[in-house]
Amino acid sequence: MELNQIYTQILTEHNNSRRNKHPIENPTVTLKGVNPSCGDEIQLQLREKDGVIEDAGFTGVGCAISQASASIMIDLVKGKTTAEALRLAKTFIGMIKGEVTDEKQLEELDEAVALRGVAHMPARVKCAVLGWHTLEGALGKNEGHPSGAPDKGEKEKS
Repeated sequence: MELNQIYTQILTEHNNSRRNKHPIENPTVTLKGVNPSCGDEIQLQLREKDGVIEDAGFTGVGCAISQASASIMIDLVKGKTTAEALRLAKTFIGMIKGEVTDEKQLEELDEAVALRGVAHMPARVKCAVLGWHTLEGALGKNEGHPSGAPDKGEKEKS
């Protein structure tokens, strides 16, 4: 199987899977993210305890790229500290922008590397980063991001 086929399979599996696409019990933060250019929307829920993301889930609608990216992101950040999750988000967004190209650095993104090709599709970049910008906002690091970022005023802390 070629690498492109493997990446397509990863994206299809995550887009079709309900594993991470559900509300979670007792979230400590909920944040809605919207991509106004295409209408993709997600509502990200995280449950943090002692600086660690214990659980995460999302609901929403959107294209296969936005939904798969959010699901892959959740798999990657569950069990990580908030600092690790923010570092992964920065690496992912840097990859999509074409700023992070070091293979060693990209290895830690695991399946999220399947979205690397989106960097060459400007119309889809905001789709791929929607969940990641929403994660940054949920963790308090996304103030003032342009479109594709969470709606201000939608963050709820429990």
